[in-house]
Amino acid sequence: MKNVLLGLFVVIGFSTLAQTKIGHVDSQKLLDTLQSRKDAIRKLDSMKTAGMEELKIMDADFQKAYQDYMTNQASKSPAERQIIEGRLMQKQQMLEATQASLEEGLQIVSEELNKPILDRVQKSIDIVADRKKLNYVLDVSATMYSKGGIDITSEVITELLLLDAAARK
Repeated sequence: MKNVLLGLFVVIGFSTLAQTKIGHVDSQKLLDTLQSRKDAIRKLDSMKTAGMEELKIMDADFQKAYQDYMTNQASKSPAERQIIEGRLMQKQQMLEATQASLEEGLQIVSEELNKPILDRVQKSIDIVADRKKLNYVLDVSATMYSKGGIDITSEVITELLLLDAAARK
């Protein structure tokens, strides 16, 4: 009786596995194809460059003030040194806060820019997977081993470009 049940489970398992259709895409290729992603990267790089320039100016101001303090501290009274040290600490704290704010802002903008792009990628994959009646679609960059399956990258790119063009209008 056990052998009959085991045999039945094996047959059902193999028939289910044989009916499973698997496709794969190259997500990096999909993303590299999109003009909206290239635009998003450019915008993010532009914001990063502007922020880094602001940080560089703030750092130069801090370094100059620190050098002035180090050069002239012997001629200052203890009260003056304390006031100058307080200002230096404020400048350093402002520099650190600005850097943290820049990093946080870049992260938020990156997420805002990438979410609609990733949504279009997912929708394109869904459309092609439904059309081909696939049960699974794997990303080749995250797959350790694959032998077989259907490469749907080019079809997804076609759908993706249509969705991207519509979104950019």
